[in-house]
Amino acid sequence: MHATHYTHAPTSAARVPQLDATARGGMIYLKYYDPTGARFGLPTYPYRWAPQGLLTARQLRARGLRPGGQPIAAQILWRDGARVAYLYREDLAKPKRTATAAQLAAIAKALRARRTCSTCGRERWYYIPRSLGECLDCAEQSGGLA
Repeated sequence: MHATHYTHAPTSAARVPQLDATARGGMIYLKYYDPTGARFGLPTYPYRWAPQGLLTARQLRARGLRPGGQPIAAQILWRDGARVAYLYREDLAKPKRTATAAQLAAIAKALRARRTCSTCGRERWYYIPRSLGECLDCAEQSGGLA
């Protein structure tokens, strides 16, 4: 007997009753409604029609969660298949990790360096343009801005 290997999370093919009724009634053709994954390899839903419990990485982040290494559970396709958003199971998501004090200090130091002019040494409220290598005042004085 062969073992089944999944490249994605096995799901119970979450169906959307409103879409099922629409497809059954022949009202419209639902190009990207494939809750079993038979056509697209993953359970697939149209834009804005993902079932409850399946969220994009951005939606997980907004709730303070991350995918946490879980496989992709489903996908949303739109714009003739040119756009795709992968969906993850909310119940398997893990809490977002928070940066340590040392990491936050390192980030602050790096961002401060991006705002400090190499010519006059003053810290500016904006990031120094890499194309100029100095603040706008110094670049104007040296003729860098023409």
